[in-house]
Amino acid sequence: MKIGILSRNPKLYSTKRLVEAAKKRGHSVKVIDVLRCYVDIESGKPKVYDGNDKPLDGFDAIIPRIGSSITFYGTAIVRQFEMAGVYVLNESIPITRARDKLRAHQVLSRKKIGMPVTGFAHSPKNTDALIRRVGGAPLVLKLLEGTQGKGVVLAENEKAAESVIQAFRGLNAHFLVQEFIREADGADIRCFVVGDKVIAAMRRTAQPGEFRSNLHLGGTAEVTKLTPEERKTAVAAARAIGLHMAGVDIVRSKRGPLVLEVNSSPGLEGIETATGKDVAGTIIEYIEEHAKPDKSHQNKG
Repeated sequence: MKIGILSRNPKLYSTKRLVEAAKKRGHSVKVIDVLRCYVDIESGKPKVYDGNDKPLDGFDAIIPRIGSSITFYGTAIVRQFEMAGVYVLNESIPITRARDKLRAHQVLSRKKIGMPVTGFAHSPKNTDALIRRVGGAPLVLKLLEGTQGKGVVLAENEKAAESVIQAFRGLNAHFLVQEFIREADGADIRCFVVGDKVIAAMRRTAQPGEFRSNLHLGGTAEVTKLTPEERKTAVAAARAIGLHMAGVDIVRSKRGPLVLEVNSSPGLEGIETATGKDVAGTIIEYIEEHAKPDKSHQNKG
């Protein structure tokens, strides 16, 4: 097979591991800088070109590794490959759905998937009502465009919450107000989903004095065993968003597992290091099984 990996940096751990895993299984691999691509939108002949004006054709599968800051352009390139009939591991619409935290929460809510109580409003007059709806302080405020724990604030009392909300509104920033799950004790679970299975899971714990457990912010990770309900929740969340590969973050609460986020480009380093599992290899195996003309799930628009 000929596999393309959309990644801005071929030296990133995740990109390198996917290349290694694909080559180990006898496939041809090309890392494609998505921002150097351009598209030729011609009737009946969708084309993607690289930065050297060479057509990027002949691919059997594409693996998008698109950063949140280039979601619009990146998904446009992904969509062009879809139009050309190439199998894409995660398609453009599910990627944009996952990147929009508000939309993702609305989708999860519709599918009756457990998550912390979450509020969203525009008018300053709704501030008090928002705080009450999520159970009061402490509460969590999340910028819709934040990633890797950035733009996430814990307000320990209502005055602090009002101040942060006022500051976000002053910046014309959209944000969510979310229930704080105290019993999670600064930890969450990253479930790595491929297809209809959780292939690896790790428990991430925040460093002292921090409530965000992201590894980029100094959190630590260890292998963990999931309950059947946690596995079911993680797979259901990925399926609801429409992703075939996802990092689903959940917290353990008194009322069961609650989904915090569904990530369309989950990193491989933390999960492979913590669990010792060949996650990259499992992803390539999944592509081998599904990147076939009769199993195409390409998006038509």
